[in-house]
Parts: sequence; structure tokens; C-alpha cells
Amino acid sequence: MPQLVTITMNPAVDISTTTPRIEPVRKLRCGPARRDPGGGGINVARVFRRLGGEALAVFPAGGPIGAMLERLVAAEHLPSVSVPIAGDTREDFTVVDAGSGEEFRFVLPGPKLAPEEWQECLRATLRNESEFLVASGGLPPGVPDDFHAQLARRAKADGARLALDCSGPALKAALEAGVWLVKPNLRELEDYASRVLETQAHQIAAARAIVLGGGAEIVALTLGDHGALLVTARHCWRASALPIRRVSSVGAGDSFLGALVWALAYGKSMEEAFRWAIAAGSAALLSPGTELAHAADVKRLLPLVKVEAV
Repeated sequence: MPQLVTITMNPAVDISTTTPRIEPVRKLRCGPARRDPGGGGINVARVFRRLGGEALAVFPAGGPIGAMLERLVAAEHLPSVSVPIAGDTREDFTVVDAGSGEEFRFVLPGPKLAPEEWQECLRATLRNESEFLVASGGLPPGVPDDFHAQLARRAKADGARLALDCSGPALKAALEAGVWLVKPNLRELEDYASRVLETQAHQIAAARAIVLGGGAEIVALTLGDHGALLVTARHCWRASALPIRRVSSVGAGDSFLGALVWALAYGKSMEEAFRWAIAAGSAALLSPGTELAHAADVKRLLPLVKVEAV
């Protein structure tokens, strides 16, 4: 039985490349392209497995790109269940301007899922019993906003712990149902709270309001270059970002969540798990494309992470 099951409702094949300079009209000659399996839940499962855990990734797949996604997932020796769909799995692509170092991310819409397709994704996720579940990423057309909320209610009934990384109406619906852990970034938390959270005190208050309202037991708020906060009903920890020379920011949040859930699944304390999460999110910045965090980099960076109680 896998320790972790993840569900990614809108997966993609992530293409990344570089060009000397991004400018309009002219043809932009690019360097070699790399392709990685993409989508929040798939990425979380990849990191969880790299750190030594056993994970299973569930995702819908259709068309030639869906077949490529299945091959890329298999190449990572990640167990998976792909639910066949009529539509074509999407591609996303990232281009780095070599001159400025700026990263441009282009996200395509996903295929529309029929009711029987998204319902089978839900069944496939719950069919594979696990103590820990992760639902991460956006919902494609055709999938109702309360998909994660349905999963949350079923997971709770089965005694499973659901970690969630989504936004907008899907996040609101899921928090109304209640989850174990939620990982918003600052923009997502501000959208949920319907206000700007200018100070750390405002951010902690908004996160704790979710906990005290029964939305989640744990809120892991990622703040980009400003680090992250981990908030529960009784405790709050803060960690600064590590001084990393970024290669790519794609997948940093997924690496953070994968390491956090892995550490908690292995019985590490909340504070120690937070340190692993910060190290993994930082390690992801060292890798091109959606290469994500590697265990050796995470372990090397771990002693550099400083966590303080707030």
C-alpha cells in the first residue's frame, strides 16, 4: 500500500527551453527542449518518492500528449494510475531569456472532462487506500468547483489526511469541507481572505482564521523570496528563504509540499518537517524546467534552514 496517493486533475507535459533574448515579432531560436511530467500532484509524488517514500500518482490522460505523460511518469519509476479521457492532455512551456535570466511561463488550458471521467478520477484516488492524500493543481473545464471538497469529505470518512494545494472557488469549497493541510501562496491566501495581507501579523491572522474555522489543521503559507510560514491552532513558525541562485522556479511549491508531507508521514515534528520543506523548495530552484528537488540537494541545504517560532 503506498504511503501517499496524489491526484492531479489537469496534468501536463512541461516543456522548457532557453532563447538568447525574448522580443516581439522576430522568430526566437531556442535551445534544446526538455520535457518533464507536470502537474501539482504528479510533482509532489515525484519529490515524495525521491526522499524515500512510496507514492502513487493518479491523473487523467488522453491523446498523444497523454501517452507521452504516461511514459515520462514511468521513466521516473513512479507508480501511477492514469484514467483514460477523450480529450488531449495539455502541454505547458517555459522559456528562459538567457540575456536577462527572466523566466516566462505559458500555461495552456486543459481538456474538458466529462462527468464520468472526473468521477472515475475521484474513485481511482479513493480506491487506492493510503493514510495521506494530496490534491494539487487547478481543475480543468468540466470538473465542478467542489471536486476537492467531495474528495475531502470522502477522505475524512475513510480516516485519510488530505493535503491541498489549489486556489479560487475550489479552495473555498474544500476549506468549507475541511482538510488536514493546505498550502496557499500569498496571492492565493489574499484572494481567499478578500483583502491584502501586508504584514506578517496579517498573514498569520488570515492563516489562523482558516485553522480556527475548521478549514484546515495546518496552513503552510509560501512567500517566495520571503520564505514561508507554518501555522497551526497553537503554534506558528517562520523560515527565511535560502540565498539560492535560481535556475528555474517551476515546481518549487510542489517540492515544498512533497517534502513537508513526506516528513510528517515519517513522524518528524512539525518544526523539523517545515525545515525539510524549505530545503526542498530551495533545492528545486537549482534544477532546470520541472526537474524538481533532488534528495542530495535537499539534504545538503537542510542544515542551512533556520526556523523560528513567531
